[in-house]
Amino acid sequence: MKAAVVDRRGGIPAYRDVPDPEPGEGEVVVTVEAVAVENVDRAIVAGTHYTAAAFQEALPAIPCFDGVGRLSDGTLVGFGGLQPPRGALAERVAVPAVATSPIPEGIEPPVACALATAITGMSMRTAGGLRAGETVLIQGATGVAGRLAVQIARLLGAGRIVATGRDDGALAELVALGADEVITTAVDDDALVEAYRAHAGDGYDVVVDYLWGRPTQLLTQALTPDSFALPEPTRLVHVGEAAGPTIELSGDAVRTSGLEIYGAARNLATGMAAAYGQVVEWVRGGELRIDVTTMPLSRIREAWQRTDLRGSRLVIVPG
Repeated sequence: MKAAVVDRRGGIPAYRDVPDPEPGEGEVVVTVEAVAVENVDRAIVAGTHYTAAAFQEALPAIPCFDGVGRLSDGTLVGFGGLQPPRGALAERVAVPAVATSPIPEGIEPPVACALATAITGMSMRTAGGLRAGETVLIQGATGVAGRLAVQIARLLGAGRIVATGRDDGALAELVALGADEVITTAVDDDALVEAYRAHAGDGYDVVVDYLWGRPTQLLTQALTPDSFALPEPTRLVHVGEAAGPTIELSGDAVRTSGLEIYGAARNLATGMAAAYGQVVEWVRGGELRIDVTTMPLSRIREAWQRTDLRGSRLVIVPG
């Protein structure tokens, strides 16, 4: 069978012949229908993600660890549980039977495999405790996950949505998706701090942060009051680090700003089922739109190097 294979750290996957999967005890063979290529997959191949060691040690290896496919009886399932060198970018995979789950009817495979991206947006409720009427700041809203988060904030009843990004054209598109105000991060530090303050209104209740790095560090400065004040808490949910892996956090930003920082996985163990069900309901009803761009597995080298998919998730399909 064919698969996408990486043979060196930071390499570009190549379309190659590999042995057919041989299922072990408790495993089933899945014929792959769709695999979403996400930033985490690229980071693992590049060796820059904190979980990348196992993949790098197993080279040559097949990237991506989950997807959507069909069992031998035709049932459409989501699958995971793959360990390097085995990965999802193949025609068929052997996975633990317990790592498969039926895909809800009415959702096509390319969209189904991108549902997890929308779950990150649901962290504004599961981790951040968003309540109807509150103000949400979405850091890095022009990417795939950020655009979904804007839609989700509106669907969850946010009173005001502020979105940030570097691309003015992409920021303008966010207004149509539900953003009330936008902030460009492509300005100098002082201007960005001032922009955060100018758009805060009565304060940001929840921040969904896909950026970290410089923008988030400057946001913590913007949240720090200039006088002895007792601001309402800002619950910052850390999801990604597109702008950098670290920030410098001063003590006064924590002592006096009311800043609370949570990881996106907070409460997800108990809230995942409800979050997933809500996303499925919205997608089925057409209220939540997940943009995907599909390309065949045979063109994986070209697909992996694409940089023009603004706001659209790359999904690899058979062919």
